[in-house]
Amino acid sequence: QVQLVESGGGLVQAGGSLRLSCVASGRTFSSYVTGWFRQAPGKEREFVAAINRNSGSILYADSVKGRFTISRDNAKNTLYLQMNNLKPEDTAVYYCAAGYVGTMTSGQQYRYWGQGTQVTVSS
Repeated sequence: QVQLVESGGGLVQAGGSLRLSCVASGRTFSSYVTGWFRQAPGKEREFVAAINRNSGSILYADSVKGRFTISRDNAKNTLYLQMNNLKPEDTAVYYCAAGYVGTMTSGQQYRYWGQGTQVTVSS
């Protein structure tokens, strides 16, 4: 069993930055693919970014490429999402996820989810 706890969300003006963190319990974090997803009010959950076990494979949604950076520190059981040049359309609840995943962009394949952290970008 793995528990994921996100932090780092908040209110920021457009063009600003935030860094999200996701701390995992358990000793198997390093064996999982991990990712970030988000859900805006009235919209479906969408893929943001994912990173494989050894950080050798990283994927981003087109909407965040060049602005967001995903990384992980397996020694600290922590996943990060550095978000720069934030836009109002980035406003959402951000969730971290982990699991043995074949398709890194598919939320359905992730077994473990955090409770989410709110990111609000004002214009």
